[in-house]
Amino acid sequence: MPAIPVIIDTDPGQDDAFAILLALAAPELEVLGLTTVAGNMGLPQTTDNARRIVELAGHGTLPVHAGCARPLMRAPRPVPEIHGETGIDGWDWAEAADGPAPGHGVDFIIETVLAHPEPVTMILLGPQTNFAMALRRAPEIAANIARVVFMGGGYFEGGNMTPAAEYNILVDPEAARITLGSGIPITAVPLDCTHACAAPVGWSQMLAAHPQPVMQACSGMMEFFERYGNAKHGTASRPLHDAVAVAALIWPELFTGRLCPVDVECAGELTTGMTVVDWLRQTGKPDNCLWLAGCTGPAEVYARMETALARLGR
Repeated sequence: MPAIPVIIDTDPGQDDAFAILLALAAPELEVLGLTTVAGNMGLPQTTDNARRIVELAGHGTLPVHAGCARPLMRAPRPVPEIHGETGIDGWDWAEAADGPAPGHGVDFIIETVLAHPEPVTMILLGPQTNFAMALRRAPEIAANIARVVFMGGGYFEGGNMTPAAEYNILVDPEAARITLGSGIPITAVPLDCTHACAAPVGWSQMLAAHPQPVMQACSGMMEFFERYGNAKHGTASRPLHDAVAVAALIWPELFTGRLCPVDVECAGELTTGMTVVDWLRQTGKPDNCLWLAGCTGPAEVYARMETALARLGR
């Protein structure tokens, strides 16, 4: 079966790093390039992080294009308290050998999608600003996008930044609303799904048993990432949210969900950034999103992920 052509839009973030590495290791995917956005960290840092990640994976020729430096209508909202000062703390990263590719990330999305002979799948791992801008500037790209897979939102699990809102949606709810209103087939990988797919306890030590630098970096990042999350949630391990989104694209048989209407609250006094999921189809609105709500085999997800990641750097 031919590999799925994908563009990854990202704001690394340790879990973004795992997602990027998994996508590069997966024979099921053909990564056409990365675009970066302000999110977990400011745009210069997320772009530098993306370069370091692809170079560590041995894919240094893969283009990384810097995109939007702020959300459509709101101020940036970096979270170094979660991801550390670099966003990918936990490993002594080498400096990136190259800077970003020339040209804006939004232009790269538009030009690549329009020129590609097959429909492209978009993997959105951060605030959806770049993709929303691309849709606004060139709505014709929708005809050559096979699917959007995004990590974001929560229904059964609520939010992780406010009681109602998950981080990626909260940072740019207007952008997420544009994505959900695009008419493109969409798969959402929300907290409902990722919280059902936590890593095995002690997984960082399992990764550390592999000698490859990629695996050593992954071990260190996982240990750092879990420290904040476990303290906040009172858990023994955490899910790699963005990596779960890539896993759901590669291994859909391990995930469960429902096609239903989904929208985003952009002006609520208490609920800005809330993903409003019509799970019971009560509004009469058309279905626009496959909302993943569970994982049937979290241990299998991380076992497959470990096997894939171990291929990098060999």
